[in-house]
Order: sequence, then C-alpha cells, then structure tokens
Amino acid sequence: MKPLSAGTTPGADGEDEDEDEFPVGPGLPAGSGNYLTLTGYARLQSELEQLVRGERPALVQTVSWAAGNGDRSENGDYIYGKRRLREIDRRIRYLMKRLENAVVVDPAQQENLNQVYFAATVSIADADGTVGSYQLVGVDEADAAAGCISWISPLAQALMKAHVGDVVRFQSPAGIREVEVLAIRYQ
Repeated sequence: MKPLSAGTTPGADGEDEDEDEFPVGPGLPAGSGNYLTLTGYARLQSELEQLVRGERPALVQTVSWAAGNGDRSENGDYIYGKRRLREIDRRIRYLMKRLENAVVVDPAQQENLNQVYFAATVSIADADGTVGSYQLVGVDEADAAAGCISWISPLAQALMKAHVGDVVRFQSPAGIREVEVLAIRYQ
C-alpha cells in the first residue's frame, strides 16, 4: 500500500494509476529464487538508492510546492508530480521485493568450471559458423545486446549443464536451432 500525504485520497487527481514509466520486470518461474550476479545486485541496489535518496525527495518537495499554489485540478506540476510519485513508489516496492528475494551468485566461487551454470560466460557457434558469447544472468539484468541473457531464456536453458564440445538444441523464434559450446568462463 502506498503512503498518502494528509488530505489526499487515492486517485484524487483523476489520473489512471495503471500508467507506468518504470517496467515492473519479467516474472520468475514459480518456486525459483531471484538469481542475480554481483554486478546485477549492485545495479539494482544503486537504482533503489537513487530513487529513495535522490529522485523521490526532490519530487515530494516539488509536489508540496505545487499543492500550495491553489487549485490542484488544473495544476500541471501537481498532477504530473503525483503521477510520477506513484510510478517511483511502485518501482521502489518492486526493487525492494526483488532485492529481498535475491540469491546472489559470485561466478568466481563456481567450483565446477567445466559445465555451464548460472553466471557462466559461454562462447557458442551456430551451424553456419556464426560465433557468439553470452553470460547467463538474472531476469532483472538481461540485456541481449550486451551479451547477457536471462537464465530462463530458451538458449540459457539449453546450455545449462553443457560441457565444451556439446551440441545443444533449443527453440528460437526462427525455429529449432543447434549450437556448439566452444568455451565456458566464469569471471
């Protein structure tokens, strides 16, 4: 439940509370932990810190100033500020829950370096010879353009527990693909 300041009611400014600038993020498989690398955990903590200590207090000050300017129904600063405050509060709750349920994995602590597990960086080759390298990361830190794929993605699931030289099959948007594991690194 989000906190309300004195004299306000939910939806009093007539705005739709379902609008969201911050995505709440992908869901996790039932019964699984929210696995994160050390880098991903630090990134989420940093975002939470910035919202709680920086952006939210500044916005509360702006909304308070705008509320003191009179008619709130036509006050753009007040209406936008309240909407943005709801978005920030929603994102803060989301981040707190994700960090609270986080299972942080340090790739440097991996003992079995010959198999693919969470946080591994895997070099693969397609049947046509295309080579790529991907790190298996948490759902909150996935960024395919940067070579970080979620551990629940079809490719990551196919790679789990594979060894160098194994050929794995997975369902991609383009159909069934086969890739060969060229190298496994934990860094």
